[in-house]
Amino acid sequence: MAKNSDSSESSYHATLLLQQQLKDLLKNPVEGLSVGLVNESNLFEWSVNIMGPLGTEYEWGTFDAVMEFPQDYPYNPPSVKFVSEMWHPNVYPDGRVCISILHPPGEDPNGYELACERWSPVLTVESILVSIISMLSSPNDESPANVDAAKQWRDNKREFTRKVRRIVEASLG
Repeated sequence: MAKNSDSSESSYHATLLLQQQLKDLLKNPVEGLSVGLVNESNLFEWSVNIMGPLGTEYEWGTFDAVMEFPQDYPYNPPSVKFVSEMWHPNVYPDGRVCISILHPPGEDPNGYELACERWSPVLTVESILVSIISMLSSPNDESPANVDAAKQWRDNKREFTRKVRRIVEASLG
């Protein structure tokens, strides 16, 4: 019985925190980002639109993503998935974003990341989104989610850029 009580209390705290973070982002938006709810009755699923950072292959593109928050947020990270087409070393072919801060807290079972590089409850939605913009600006091809994109990024930058520019053009309608 205590487990359900803990779970509903955790969900209640997550709801309050998400309401506040959404309110903050709507009141003080981050340049190049817009957020909202996928469905007004579900605070645990956000719609995100990311403008491609200037000076990158993604410049001028508009990319849609969905953030799904666990009921025990902020103790565990949300997941972020692009629903727009994306070609990037740190985005799985199915659109899931792979950056360290979105990995569960604690030690990395594979030994690739330090615990301090992984999720921490002090991180906010804003810090996650800023990290994704940073990821678009400078891919980490050392630990790729999309091996083909990472290989192309390293070995054939011209073709990588050409492919991303096609995706950017498609994102504009």
